[in-house]
Amino acid sequence: MKKVFLIILISLFLFGCTEKESENLSYKDIMKQKEYVILDVRTIDEYKESHIKGAINIPYDKIDEKIDIDKEKNVFVYCKSGNRSKLAFDSLKELGFTVYDLGAFSAIDLPKE
Repeated sequence: MKKVFLIILISLFLFGCTEKESENLSYKDIMKQKEYVILDVRTIDEYKESHIKGAINIPYDKIDEKIDIDKEKNVFVYCKSGNRSKLAFDSLKELGFTVYDLGAFSAIDLPKE
């Protein structure tokens, strides 16, 4: 009986570690795995000043059920400080998107233009 319990305990530990490793993937790892969209949720003027290369601009307060983004793609959102990207994250999640919040523009290590 002790051996069975020990085997179950070890199995749970091993499976738990595997799940945590996949949860801890960086945004760059996720971008390598699937198609994605980078969404800049700042104002149009902020976007024009500088943005992540390839990002599209949809201000956070314009995100609704009419948004024209493929739900099969991962969506990465960012803004100036992380506040608006959190609001956009919540809205997109509620609409059924797989979404990741990159947070503040200045802290993101991706090419910018």
